[in-house]
Amino acid sequence: MVKHLASLDSDIESKLKRIEEDREGLGTTHLFNCMQGVSSLADRVFEPLFERQAQAEKIRSVQGMLQRFRTLFNLPSTIRGSISKGEYDLAVREYKKAKSIALPSHVNILKRVLEEVEKVMQEFKGILYKSMEDPQIDLTSLENTMRLLLELEPESDPVWHYLNVQNHRIRGLLEKCTSDHEAQMETLHNVIRERALSDAKWLQIQQNLSQFSDANYSFGNIQLPVDLQPLDLTGEEVDVLRLKYIRRLTAVLVHHIPAFWKVTLSVFSGKFAKSSQVSDSSGSKSEEKVGDGRYSSHSLDEVAGMMRGTISIYEVKVLNTFRDLEESNLLQSYMSDAIKEISKACLAFEAKESAPPLAVMAVRTLQAEVTKIYILRLCSWMRASTEGITKDETWVPVSILERNKSPYTISYLPLDFRSVMASTMDQINMMIQSLRSEAAKFEDMFAQLKEIQEPARLAFLNCFLDFAGHLEHIGSELVQYKSSKESLHLQNGYSHESEEELSSDLPGSIVDPHQRLLIVLSNIGYCKDELSSELYNKYKCIWLQSREKDEEDSDIQDLVMSFSGLEEKVLEQYTFAKANLIRTAAMNYLLDSGVQWGSAPALKGVRDAAVELLHTLVAVHAEVFSGDKPLLDKTLGILVEGLIDTFISLFHENDKDLSSLDANGFCQLMLELEYFETILNPYFTADARESMKSLQGLLLEKATESISEVVENPGHHWRPTRGSEDALADERQQGVSVSPDDLIALAQQYSSELLQAELERTRINSACFVELLPLESAPESAKAAYASFRRSVVSPSRNYGGTHATGSPSFTQRRRR
Repeated sequence: MVKHLASLDSDIESKLKRIEEDREGLGTTHLFNCMQGVSSLADRVFEPLFERQAQAEKIRSVQGMLQRFRTLFNLPSTIRGSISKGEYDLAVREYKKAKSIALPSHVNILKRVLEEVEKVMQEFKGILYKSMEDPQIDLTSLENTMRLLLELEPESDPVWHYLNVQNHRIRGLLEKCTSDHEAQMETLHNVIRERALSDAKWLQIQQNLSQFSDANYSFGNIQLPVDLQPLDLTGEEVDVLRLKYIRRLTAVLVHHIPAFWKVTLSVFSGKFAKSSQVSDSSGSKSEEKVGDGRYSSHSLDEVAGMMRGTISIYEVKVLNTFRDLEESNLLQSYMSDAIKEISKACLAFEAKESAPPLAVMAVRTLQAEVTKIYILRLCSWMRASTEGITKDETWVPVSILERNKSPYTISYLPLDFRSVMASTMDQINMMIQSLRSEAAKFEDMFAQLKEIQEPARLAFLNCFLDFAGHLEHIGSELVQYKSSKESLHLQNGYSHESEEELSSDLPGSIVDPHQRLLIVLSNIGYCKDELSSELYNKYKCIWLQSREKDEEDSDIQDLVMSFSGLEEKVLEQYTFAKANLIRTAAMNYLLDSGVQWGSAPALKGVRDAAVELLHTLVAVHAEVFSGDKPLLDKTLGILVEGLIDTFISLFHENDKDLSSLDANGFCQLMLELEYFETILNPYFTADARESMKSLQGLLLEKATESISEVVENPGHHWRPTRGSEDALADERQQGVSVSPDDLIALAQQYSSELLQAELERTRINSACFVELLPLESAPESAKAAYASFRRSVVSPSRNYGGTHATGSPSFTQRRRR
């Protein structure tokens, strides 16, 4: 059976092969034609059906695809709905789901859907970035916003964006303060200009009214100024705006920088990363961020540098505005209040986690810089004010209570100077103490503190030196003025111009130039002995820590030496002026008193000319006692020494008029010289006593020579007038010369008889010299002189070193020469 089937199959196969190979066969041809007909007929019959079938297949394919991507097509509206509801996490999940779908590349409609989704998400990211610009955003919202942005854009850096936004916002606030300040300044400028224009118009009206007074005058004819010169913005109104500007700038930093830095520290410390879970598909960089606990690829130092740049803008604005503050308002509170505002920023930044160290140091440096500017301005103002107050000397002596019982009769000038110094140095001291407390916290502040301390010390010392220079100038002007008026008086006779020009409307004002010179001396002495040490000890704490003890003593010594040198110079000017008066009185005493010293009358006591000469010194004593009491002894000592030297010089200069001196003249002069020495004993210096010995020796020598000439020329009679001269007359008649010891004995006898009575008689004239000071309070060198002086007043006789006529030591020493 199998065998027969195989044979049949092979037979059929062979036949079919022959048919295929030979298609021209009759059976095959017919069959083929029939099949072709059937096929063409079928095509015509079933062609619409096949077309509909293809369309159905396409529709089924599209329907399947739509069913498959139905979620994707609804995604734009779904995401918008989630965003509008605030379901940001759901919107992000839907977006990430859509991004994970593998889409055919040839389906354009899906691409358009995804483009719409991307557009929605871009809007969403814009909303997230916009929310980070909110200054009131809390940390939780900020953390969620950054997390969402990282999920949407793993390669982005939302933290750095947020920090930049906040930094630019702070800078914008600073610029807003600047623009507002400029607008306010412009408004104030317009107000000042309108005010000045109104004042100018009113002034023009007044001028026109004063020029035209007729009844027909019309205001319509007044030509008013239309424009004014450019006005400078000065005065307190401007400084008020400048201080307000600094306050606003500082408020921006104080309010925003600490919050900004705290957020920065939270981000960079990894606190946000705890709740930040980025999906595995976020990329390797996102995973690194989460693993490191950081949101940003930038460092904390970069943020600190960013903030430092913002603070630099603040520094420039504040520093420029502070420099613009008017020096005329220096003693007002504008500058000090501005420094207090900067101190507020320093305190705010120094709080825990409020600002980076760079920012703290920058603000502290700014505080030190403006403080330095303020102190330098104070120093400059102090020196300028010192010059200003010296131009307003009133020459009114200060009461003893106002000068705190000082022995110096000062004017109000040193008190005004002390007021200027104290008000300025108090401000400087307050600023220095504030900086010193800050320097204790920051070592870098010590150098800046020293840079401020030394200028303050130099300004303090220079102010004293400037004041000394002004006092010297005042004294020189008084001397020059007096000299010029004396020259004018000698040329034109007496004139009242000097008194009129020196007069003052202030009650109690000193007019006399010499008394004013004494006030200058008192002012100098007061500064030297009291004011300089008082103020230096009070304010040395400003620079004490930067200087050694020896340097401190050197400062005081320099001030004392400066004022001492000036005191000597002015005192020399005063004593020179008084010495001229005393010289005139001495000339009247010796030459114009009507006494011929070669034939002098008998002694009756101290002449009125001697008392008049003493009155000159009494007047000087009273003037110095009331004008500069501490210099009384020194001044009178100089003048007494000058008086003795004047006597000596007059004897040498007027040798013709004083060539002859008889015994009466010698005794008269010796009595009066002893009278002067007794009364003026407290003021006799060692040099004055030496000069007195020289003068007495000169008188003795002249008297001896004159008597010897009389003996040698008998034609000239020497007329004794008292019984005590009988022996001398007998010796002359016998041709015996009179010895110096005899003249000395005679002078001692007259002194013993007359001096005590004359001192009693003229005690009122010399009372100021007698009871000047209690003996207990007198200097040691003057106690002996006071005791001797008082004994001479109450003692009936005076001892010249012995009762026998051997001569005093001074005279014998002169004779030995």
